[in-house]
Amino acid sequence: MRRVCLTVTGMCLIVLHAFSQTTPKDTGVYTPRALKLDEVEIVSSYYSQTADKSAVSGGQTGPMGDANVTDLSNGVELKFVGWDKHQGKNTLTAGLGYDAHTAASQAWVSKTGASKKSGNRIYPSLNWAHENALKGTGYELGSYYSTEYNYRSIGFDAGISQKTRDKNGEFSAKFTTYFDEVKLIYPSEFVKGLITNNTDSTIYITGYNGRSEAIPPGGTSKRDKKDVPSSPRDSYSASFSYSQVFNPRLQGSVELDLVEQTGYLGLPFHRVYFSNGQDTIEKLPSQRFKLPIGFRLNYFLGDNVILKAYYRFYIDDWGLRSHTASLEVPIKITPFFSVSPFYRYYVQTAVNYFAPFEKHLSTDTYYTSNYALAAFSANLFGAGIRLAPPKGILDKHFNTLELRYGHYTETTDLVSNVISLDLKFR
Repeated sequence: MRRVCLTVTGMCLIVLHAFSQTTPKDTGVYTPRALKLDEVEIVSSYYSQTADKSAVSGGQTGPMGDANVTDLSNGVELKFVGWDKHQGKNTLTAGLGYDAHTAASQAWVSKTGASKKSGNRIYPSLNWAHENALKGTGYELGSYYSTEYNYRSIGFDAGISQKTRDKNGEFSAKFTTYFDEVKLIYPSEFVKGLITNNTDSTIYITGYNGRSEAIPPGGTSKRDKKDVPSSPRDSYSASFSYSQVFNPRLQGSVELDLVEQTGYLGLPFHRVYFSNGQDTIEKLPSQRFKLPIGFRLNYFLGDNVILKAYYRFYIDDWGLRSHTASLEVPIKITPFFSVSPFYRYYVQTAVNYFAPFEKHLSTDTYYTSNYALAAFSANLFGAGIRLAPPKGILDKHFNTLELRYGHYTETTDLVSNVISLDLKFR
């Protein structure tokens, strides 16, 4: 946790210095002005997981089944706001995130347990939005990029929104595409092998690209990730929502997503063990269609309590069905301090292609032993606190602090904890 604190402290000092150089804001709501830094948000979280059925080891338990994970995530988002002469609000949001993780299961990509356990991910984003308050219209464009050792993703989205005539309802639609590349890093026993020449003890390695490399006694391989081929994975989604203010106390919305995925939809280092003891690589269909639909209701119970309820039903053509139900209750202790306990229940069926360790038949067309695709139920509960005094926290620009903690359990014996810190500066 010390690393989290040091990272957040450093970011805060930089942000406060940046705001201290700005001039007072123009308070005219529709006064034309160029884009100007309006808000900075810093989010930091720490995630810890214990589990014993790693997909890398084909769902088996024991040392190879160790699926413990830790993840430290930090992100910063800069929001610039400006107004045009037609009374339109323009918002440009730029974000940058960085994750560093350790995963015990990664070690067993090599059957000796010698693979690297740690990794990192970098993900910048850029979004532009325009809103016309008089007409009740809005539209936005976004772009995203994410890269880590075995995965690269580029995404784009476009969205529109329209309020009803009385401004109490709003329809929105967003269309998103992701173009991903999955590095085909196989378990060690499926990589083209090591051939030792008994005469001079030279080792010959045939790499992923088919080239052979001679390693003299005491030497090391010069192979790197550039030698590893990739396979594409594309995702297309259309998201639709309608929100409505029913009365001063009750608000609600309905959300529908249509998602189509094509390409390589498994992971090449996920093993599967057949009933005869033979191991192979996870094999899944090259297409998947997903259909989630969700409902939200927010009820203001007096001036100090809000009930936030959510339900989602999910179905896909791999045979997975799931239900999610959650309730969060923000309670305002003072005008600027609130506490928000929450609970979420989740249950799903297994996909048609899942079976546990050594339960698949070698005659199966598709197979996976990834417990994320198994049947299970899960519980998440926790609480958050939010501090937003009108005169700021320590500094007038530091206006919001939110801290959340969640504890998650699955019937697959997976247990995790996450704590996150969200800071906003205006």
